[in-house]
Amino acid sequence: MKTDNTSLHLEKTVPQAEDFLPILGTDYVELYVGNAKQAAHYYQAAWGFQPVAYAGLETGVKDRVSYVLQQDKIRLVLTSPLQSGGDINRHIDAHGDGVKVVALWVDDATKSYEETTKRGAESYMKPKTIEDEQGKVVLSGIHTYGETVHIFVERKDYKGVFMPGFKPWSPAYKPEAAGLKYIDHMVGNVGWNEMNKWCEFYAKVMGFAQLISFDDKDISTEYTALMSKVMSNGNGRIKFPINEPAEGRKKSQIEEYIDFYNGAGVQHIAVATDNIIETVTQLRNRGVEFLKVPKTYYETILDRVGEIDEDLEPLKELDILIDRDDEGYLLQIFTKPILDRPTMFFEIIQRKGAQSFGKGNFKALFEAIEREQELRGTL
Repeated sequence: MKTDNTSLHLEKTVPQAEDFLPILGTDYVELYVGNAKQAAHYYQAAWGFQPVAYAGLETGVKDRVSYVLQQDKIRLVLTSPLQSGGDINRHIDAHGDGVKVVALWVDDATKSYEETTKRGAESYMKPKTIEDEQGKVVLSGIHTYGETVHIFVERKDYKGVFMPGFKPWSPAYKPEAAGLKYIDHMVGNVGWNEMNKWCEFYAKVMGFAQLISFDDKDISTEYTALMSKVMSNGNGRIKFPINEPAEGRKKSQIEEYIDFYNGAGVQHIAVATDNIIETVTQLRNRGVEFLKVPKTYYETILDRVGEIDEDLEPLKELDILIDRDDEGYLLQIFTKPILDRPTMFFEIIQRKGAQSFGKGNFKALFEAIEREQELRGTL
């Protein structure tokens, strides 16, 4: 991640956030996966992530291997176990491939740990300093929903490739980037009646504020429903929508996720682009599969959202959704699950002023998801 390693104090954009925990951004997202080498190839070939760093047997790590990939400000760490038994194997057995760590970039990892644990967070990792000839990184961590954890990363005194213990990884194969810029938001799915508990956790333990909420009247179809609230830190760089199932005639996507993931976890990562038509065209050509919406969606869309800068035809051709709020509009599209289990997926989003999350698209989106669930026999 290109940072100048100096202390940053970003403008507060969410006034109601208590924000005693200044977070500078998402540092990295770590997934525990069955085969990190092959997963790394997928994220390079299909998504345009660039190889950055590696840790494994060659760097003195005996129990795991990790590949670090990056695209602009988005950094992924893909980790697999090297031996049977242990926590990583158990995690993969329970959940399949999935997000274990949402790492947050902070000025002071020790203070972040103290502030959150004294407010009730369960400790995952006490503050520790790791060092090499490139400097030092301070890490600490807390538990959140399911088996997901937040690691606080303080790297202002580090000049190396990722962090101590990793070496540069520069294979010959480096496909072009796909125009992905940063993580816009990350969505957590939690169990029945757990949404408010975890929203309170982010408010009380981390100083976040609620931006918006959707109930089952907002997010429902003939068959399924869910509830969602969006929590944000003070500078708006970290947004965590939290979803829970709601009563419906059939099994919702949240229930399907929880059944196959065996509990709460990260459902999707929304990544931003400055040109969604170009990005989605590239991703489609590289084999990424997206949800389709009925072409009838586009017949009245401009009546609902008003004038947009883009030509409607390519949006229609690519199944890109459009929504508007008081501040502008947004363009968004969702992949099918990127794993064998119907759990995690990605959203591609381009904001043209809008700060919302596409409420006007929920019905079309959920009906598209239900069509996929029906094919899987899990609706």
